[in-house]
Amino acid sequence: MTILRPSDLAREHGLSAQAVRNYERDGFLPPAERTDSGYRLYTEVHAAALSAFLALVPAYGHAAAGRVMRALHGGALDDALTLIDRGHSGLLRDRETLEAVRDALGRLTAERAGQTEPTEATGPAGTTRSGPAGTTGPGPAGTTGPGRARATRPGPTEPSGATGPGSHRAWTVGELARHLDVTPATLRKWEEAGVLAPARDPATGYRVFRADDVRDAELAHLLRRGGHPLDHIATVVRRIRTAGGADALAASLGDWQRKLTARGVAMLHAATQVSRYLTLLDLPTSPSTTSATSPADPQHA
Repeated sequence: MTILRPSDLAREHGLSAQAVRNYERDGFLPPAERTDSGYRLYTEVHAAALSAFLALVPAYGHAAAGRVMRALHGGALDDALTLIDRGHSGLLRDRETLEAVRDALGRLTAERAGQTEPTEATGPAGTTRSGPAGTTGPGPAGTTGPGRARATRPGPTEPSGATGPGSHRAWTVGELARHLDVTPATLRKWEEAGVLAPARDPATGYRVFRADDVRDAELAHLLRRGGHPLDHIATVVRRIRTAGGADALAASLGDWQRKLTARGVAMLHAATQVSRYLTLLDLPTSPSTTSATSPADPQHA
C-alpha cells in the first residue's frame, strides 16, 4: 500500500494541502489514519475519492457532489445513485426547456412577422395597388409605383391607444386577455404560477402589463398551446427575463447548448471516476467482477 501525504494528493489537481484536509473534514474523502505524531496517512483510496469528488463537481454541482461522496462513505450506495439520477433528470429537463425556448421564440417571431406582412388591395378597373383594403393610393387610379401605402394584416386585439406589444403603454388585465383571446382568470393563474409578474398601479392597485409582461404572456400562450405545463413555462420565461429579452435570449441559445453539452460530458467523466472509486471501496452492493460464465454460476455448475 502506497502512503501519500496531503501535498501528494493536492499536487495532482493543483490544490493546496489544506484544501485536501478540508475535503476530508467535510466527508468528501474517507477518514485518514494517523501516525503517532498526528500526521495523516492517505492511500490510493483517498486519491481515487478526491478524483471522484472533483469530477462530480462540474457535473452535478459542489453541494450535490459532496452529498454523493458522504453517502458512499456511509455505505449508502443507493442514496448516492439517487442523487446522481436526479442530476441526469435535471439535465434532461434543461434540454427540454432549451428546445421549448427555441420553439417558442421561433413561433413568436413568425407570428409577429405575420402581423406586419403586407396585403394587396384590388383597385378600380381590375388593377392591383398596395394600400389599405378598399382604398386608393396617392397616385392616379390604375397606376402603380413607389409611395403607395402598405396595409398590414390585422393582429391580435390591441387596447385603444396602444401600438402593439412593444408599446410603452400599460395594458390592463382585460386588455391583455382580449389580446390573447384568454380569460382574465387565466392570466391570474399564470401569475400565481410565476409565469407573469405584472406591476400594480399605485393609485388603484390594479395589475398593469408593460411590454416585457406582454412578451412573457405571448410566449406563455404559445407554449400552453403546445401542451407545456405552467411550471415548465415559468422556467422558460425566467430564462428570457434573465437574458434581457427575447432577442438577447435567442443570441444566447448557442452558449446555453454548449453548457448543456459540457455538463453531459462531465457526467460521463464523473461516472468513470466514481466507478473506479467504488471498486476500491468494496461496498457490499458494488458491481461484481465475477464473470457471467463463472463455474460458481449454478447454470454452469
